[in-house]
Amino acid sequence: MKLLRIILSLFLSVEMLFSCLIGGYRLKSDVPEPQTGAYTKYVDPFVGTGGIPWACAMLSPAACVPFGSVRVGADTCTAAGTAKIKMNTSGYYYEHSHLLGFSHGRLSGTGARDYGMFRVMPCVKGEAVKSLPFSHDREAAAPGYYGVSLPTAGVLCEMTATAHCAAFRFTYDKTGEAAFSIDAASCLGDGRVENETIEFLPEENALSARATLFGTFSGRYSGLTVYLYATFDAAPTGTERDGSKMVLRFDGKELDFQTAISFVSVENAKENLLAEAAGKSFDEVRNAAVDEWERRLSSIRIDADEETKKIFYTALYHTMIMPTDFTDVNGEYLGFDKAVHTAEGYTYRTDMSLWDTCRTTHSLYTLIAPDIQRDSIESLLAMADQGGVLPRWPMGGGYSGSMFGNPANIVLTESYLKGFDFEAEKALDYMVRCANGEIGDSDLKKELTTLNEYGYLPDDVIDRYSVSKTLEFSWENAAVSKLAAALGKTQLAADFADRSLYYRNIWDSDSRYFMPRNADGAFHPITTRMTSFFDDIFGTRYFRAFCEGGADQWRWSVQQDVSGLIELFGSKEEFVAELDKFMKNASPRRADLNPGTGYWIGNQHDIHTPYLFLEAGRPDLTQKWVRWTLKNRFSTDINGLDGNDDGGTISGWYVFSAIGFYPNAGTDEYYIGSPAVDGATITLENGKTLTVTVRNNSSKNVYVRSVTLNGELLNGFTVSHQALLEGGELVFEMAAKPE
Repeated sequence: MKLLRIILSLFLSVEMLFSCLIGGYRLKSDVPEPQTGAYTKYVDPFVGTGGIPWACAMLSPAACVPFGSVRVGADTCTAAGTAKIKMNTSGYYYEHSHLLGFSHGRLSGTGARDYGMFRVMPCVKGEAVKSLPFSHDREAAAPGYYGVSLPTAGVLCEMTATAHCAAFRFTYDKTGEAAFSIDAASCLGDGRVENETIEFLPEENALSARATLFGTFSGRYSGLTVYLYATFDAAPTGTERDGSKMVLRFDGKELDFQTAISFVSVENAKENLLAEAAGKSFDEVRNAAVDEWERRLSSIRIDADEETKKIFYTALYHTMIMPTDFTDVNGEYLGFDKAVHTAEGYTYRTDMSLWDTCRTTHSLYTLIAPDIQRDSIESLLAMADQGGVLPRWPMGGGYSGSMFGNPANIVLTESYLKGFDFEAEKALDYMVRCANGEIGDSDLKKELTTLNEYGYLPDDVIDRYSVSKTLEFSWENAAVSKLAAALGKTQLAADFADRSLYYRNIWDSDSRYFMPRNADGAFHPITTRMTSFFDDIFGTRYFRAFCEGGADQWRWSVQQDVSGLIELFGSKEEFVAELDKFMKNASPRRADLNPGTGYWIGNQHDIHTPYLFLEAGRPDLTQKWVRWTLKNRFSTDINGLDGNDDGGTISGWYVFSAIGFYPNAGTDEYYIGSPAVDGATITLENGKTLTVTVRNNSSKNVYVRSVTLNGELLNGFTVSHQALLEGGELVFEMAAKPE
């Protein structure tokens, strides 16, 4: 039924259908270009905001600073004024023709619609309206800036952000028509709001508001209460309450106002505003946002053609939107126990799409944003202390329950192996107790108890995803083993090393696929290898053993023991032949409606597969397919990614692969690939610099003749994190043919 709704919406929306037909072409805006710098000029925030809903990257051009709390921008809708159909979960869908206003928050690249609070909307002739038409030729966005001209309301709306604040500049065509509304009951999609209040404070020339959000994720716990404090550069000539909205009217043609949010209190929101934005002009706030983006983006400086720079820096930008700063300027934050805590020595962060981001973005932070990685580590441990178990997809102030497994194991183990200092003994204790079925919600306890009893998850015992969950738990058990070994706990490491091999118990030697297996030990091989999304569409249970993919895509999810997986195929040659066939079976189009049964970088469980050829002695095929993916699965169009970006995960794949190496998640090693840039300079936290030099690089020279680090030939096609942290020069010699 979901597919039918999507198809219906495509035909109902002429502008969306047109955009799909022209393949993601984006019009040039006639709004003046916003200020940018040496690196921000290459970022296009519209990339990944449109395309076919099934494959949309779920991104937004909202204004924000790196890893901030506020992401302020347009919430779009159809001409009929609805945004309930799931087109783009970020609140902004490029093919929409109307907007509902400008809200303060959204998730980035995920399949969930949350936040969307305190929506601001210009009035028409002084009256509040539900929606307004807009066009992309009157719209502009850049890191830290979003602007759109709305002729129906006669106003140019511009906005920028700090970590906790939004700064607005509304420029009206006519004096005396400066009016807008703020809605305390706004949210994205089909979420709901309760206990909303809004009040104008004349003695402060300010406004305060409160709302409890129940979105896709926040609705899974007890809701998320958020607070607003807003100030205005002039006193309003009139205010009136219209339901959940406050309408404010002003004299003059230009209106500047600032807002701040907090998840603790209105008082904290006010303190956030005073600390970050008060007394600053719109341009000053915007310039500071640009400077912060320049600082973050300059951590990797590449030498490449203009198109590659646009794709690269847009991807790097998308890796730096989440995780969200959940800590007010006074250090307070809302914990998973619903109590207020103070973060000491770190910034408490949330909105971590761990099932996805554990594969690329957190590895990226260990290299170029270790401060964010440290924050994430401490936040995960705080969540476990306050909520009882390590989260797998923490959103806002609680457990979202999204996806499955224990991906925090991957992040924490990898961080420790890479030299991060934290309470690793505590982390290991949480990992072990969860893996033993002692902590977690009832479903998680049942799954892990059952897994340990059978050595796999019987398909007739658990509800769904028996194959996918067995594979993921096996990978995460390997992470427990590695951390235990690093902490000197030999027997525990050996125990979990054995548990990491549970994947072998669901290998069907007849089909040579991982297949669902019942409690009596009998396999029941599936008869089709379509992705599990079709179960969700048609309400069937044909693919219940697999999550967000099919048997072909999950066939390669043994990152912790690739040599063991090769043995199951019988030989390296058979493994390579099957893997190469899988790669060749990739969908013929980027961001296609049906991702097919082959290689699909648009989802996370098989994004590592091009690098598996290395383990079978075929680096040439890794190099071939990495470069193919970089060229064919990323672009500067609105559908420039192959699927949901999920907190920057797919973008992180591009960033790593473009500079020539890729993380083996859960370890301290990187695979060597085939760089698409001519060179890169990476600034490391220790003050050292890693220079990547690519000699004889071209679109034809995709094969690596040799790789040296500081003059020493690499032994194989991996390099350690510690070796890269030493800095120096990593040199690739490229060739047109494999050697």
